[in-house]
Amino acid sequence: MKISVVGTGYVGLVSGTCFAETGVIVTCVDIDKEKIEKLKKGIIPIYEPGLETMVKRNVEKERLFFTTDLKESLEGVENVFIAVGTPPDEDGSADLKHVIGVAREIGRSMNSYLLVTTKSTVPIGTAKKIKQAVQEELDKRGVKIPFDVASNPEFLKEGAAIEDFLKPDRIVIGTESEEAQKQMQKLYKPFLLNGHPIVFMDIPSAELTKYAANAMLATRISFMNDIANLCEIVGADVNMVRKGIGSDTRIGNKFIYPGAGYGGSCFPKDVKALIKTAKENSYNLEVLSAVESVNDKQKEIIFDKLLNHFNGDIKGKRIAIWGLSFKPNTDDMREAPSLVVISKLLEAGATVKAYDPVAMEETRHKIGDTILYATDLYDAANDADALVLMTEWQEFRVINYKVLAKILKSKVVFDGRNIYESAEMADEGFTYYSIGRKVVLPIK
Repeated sequence: MKISVVGTGYVGLVSGTCFAETGVIVTCVDIDKEKIEKLKKGIIPIYEPGLETMVKRNVEKERLFFTTDLKESLEGVENVFIAVGTPPDEDGSADLKHVIGVAREIGRSMNSYLLVTTKSTVPIGTAKKIKQAVQEELDKRGVKIPFDVASNPEFLKEGAAIEDFLKPDRIVIGTESEEAQKQMQKLYKPFLLNGHPIVFMDIPSAELTKYAANAMLATRISFMNDIANLCEIVGADVNMVRKGIGSDTRIGNKFIYPGAGYGGSCFPKDVKALIKTAKENSYNLEVLSAVESVNDKQKEIIFDKLLNHFNGDIKGKRIAIWGLSFKPNTDDMREAPSLVVISKLLEAGATVKAYDPVAMEETRHKIGDTILYATDLYDAANDADALVLMTEWQEFRVINYKVLAKILKSKVVFDGRNIYESAEMADEGFTYYSIGRKVVLPIK
């Protein structure tokens, strides 16, 4: 079986590589010539554990190919996936120009039946626009070539995308023809052998399922952050509250960890897009509007704690930051809470020195040399007036307290992900701020 995947960003590259891993012949297409040449050499443009090895293996096995020529990639192909970006527009809606552009090029290039499948996260009704765009191009050519459209949203977690794709919780597919369903059933058969469910539905429902899933997870995060802030006010411990509600099987313990706000390429963008879709249909998603508002405020909470600790004046202070990416095991800086904290610190006149295991180069692309970049976590903390943890990378979890106490100018730690124990911090002589727990003072 041969397929084509248009777009070699996070979704396209992971999807194409994982399909190739099952024996499918995959051609990944992108207009970026430099990126394609690097991919042919096994140079990966994103950080994702296990992806580089898998790309190299499937290129060597001649199951995975890269090209800038979409027309060439469609020869002998049964299914073409659209996996290009859908960045948020100024009004919060998803920008579909790249998706529709690919659809038009498919219409100009195809010569036999194709199933055109959307892998990008797109608003409800996009499949209709894709179908219309393809048909318009076929009409311009004066040819009648049958084709179908389908929606196959991804549910990949950055940092665990390979595992998620190869061992999915579920596979959601929206189709409108028996032929399309057969095609998708055949393609995903290797993923069903271990009992992973495949859920077929109509296309609008599939398109909405992706947004609804991310919106629900974002809601859980914002809800828990709201509760955490209340815990601090009333003297409760959010960790105890989390354990108490998480043991309820109706609730569970996933996505109820408080922190400094969510970021990344999906949650912020998808929440905005779903709110916009509702407004376009004369409906107000009040819960999601609150979710977005809570998250925007939560991204500032660490800065507010810093400002309060230093009595409203941090001008000239040197702040160390551990972790820049929006979550561990990725270099993705999109909507990262660390960027909000850094921006406010610099605006207030502080100096920032940061360390992240993989995201410092991507941070440079975002904010340049407005901050100092450390060689390791202790280099970042050296001579700092305060230490801020923003991303819960594994290497930050077990630290040398004696070294940290010696190199910090002031023994104060702000933990934006609650990865340290309050009692241990007090025993080690640190003033410790976290999310949803009492401020811990050092034991004299």
